Amino acid sequence: MTQALRLVPTPPSDAELATAAAAGDRAAFAELHRRHARVVHGILVARLPWPLAEEAVQDVFLIAWQKLHSLRDPARVAPWLCQLARNLAVDQLRKRRETAPLPESLPEPHRPTAEAQLVLRHLAALPETYAETLALRLIEGLTGPEIAERTGMTHGSVRVNLTRGMKLLRERLNLEDQ
Repeated sequence: MTQALRLVPTPPSDAELATAAAAGDRAAFAELHRRHARVVHGILVARLPWPLAEEAVQDVFLIAWQKLHSLRDPARVAPWLCQLARNLAVDQLRKRRETAPLPESLPEPHRPTAEAQLVLRHLAALPETYAETLALRLIEGLTGPEIAERTGMTHGSVRVNLTRGMKLLRERLNLEDQ
């Protein structure tokens, strides 16, 4: 008895999706969003207050949709999205005006706990390269290799940033002896 060989199609690469999305394929763009939204969020949360970061993710992808046709190397779409997020964060901070915080009694579905807010403040005060890498690892749950692949960093750079960043974060949180 012969067994039929079933071929499982390989998912399209980021380059293929970027090329299709640049030509107007919304499903391809939706898949790029699904693959990279967590990384974009991690980069933004390392630079912006939580509520701004939540909103800015969609802004990054709107800019990407509008500018995808200008991407020279579709294989570099992931690092390009990361850079769009970094640039948007800088722009947001430049435009930001001082505001009064909302009362604690207002319900907010994604509001971090007081402890998490403390950690986020200390994380945001770290050098950007450490803050970004730690946010991707601790908040978004990405592994070191995933961070390297999606940001365009080397595996060694990710390891160094995570190690040094965690050391600084522990020092700032006074967790060195724990």
